[in-house]
Amino acid sequence: MNLTGKIAIVTGASRGIGRACAIKLATLGAKVVVNYNKNADAANLVVAEIVQAGDGAIAVQGDVSQFAVAQAVIKATIDAYGRIDILVNNAGTTRDTLLAIMKEEEFDLVIATNLKSVFNMSKAALRQMMKQKYGRIVNMTSIAGVVGNPGQTNYSASKAGIIGFTKAMAKEYGAKNIAVNAVAPGYIPTDLTNSLPENIKEGIVKMTALQRMGTPEEIANIVAFLASDDASYITGQVINADGGLT
Repeated sequence: MNLTGKIAIVTGASRGIGRACAIKLATLGAKVVVNYNKNADAANLVVAEIVQAGDGAIAVQGDVSQFAVAQAVIKATIDAYGRIDILVNNAGTTRDTLLAIMKEEEFDLVIATNLKSVFNMSKAALRQMMKQKYGRIVNMTSIAGVVGNPGQTNYSASKAGIIGFTKAMAKEYGAKNIAVNAVAPGYIPTDLTNSLPENIKEGIVKMTALQRMGTPEEIANIVAFLASDDASYITGQVINADGGLT
């Protein structure tokens, strides 16, 4: 895979899977815009790691659950690099609890951060990608969006929505040479999953065919493939990366 000359944006790239994606794309030659919401220090460390390896990167702050902010992130990218080839919609959050006691704001926050951010960034990037007649969008969903997960009606709904969005956008813009795919990770140790009780983690691992957790780097490898021209005839697909859990 070779991404030399490509410009990539990764949302939620200061940690976890987003961080791994940003670094992987950079190692393949892309210049990367590291989007983050709150943790500037962590985002700057990602940029420093990429730059130290000899690749280009900038950090751009912004809560992409807000459309005007998403537009600003796209503008900052075009101002810096002149184009956008790859968009990885990875920004996400959780507010896990049973539906009976879930607060409305907990549902709304997860939908906005996980799902509306995909709409915001994809729509904001679309004009530039159509102008170029080229684009690769990879959306981060989850096996929770495929099979559901108790205690995560908000999260599961947001991730299922991403799957529908991915398939519909792929059909709308395939003729414009814009490919849209999604990756559905299983259990990957990140800040979002570290709060799970140990017995839950152990139970998940036992249900996988590979009998282990995944890593952010393994997910980043799939994202990089889908973002590359090696996947030029793949669009509208959801790749389950869950160690055989589903």
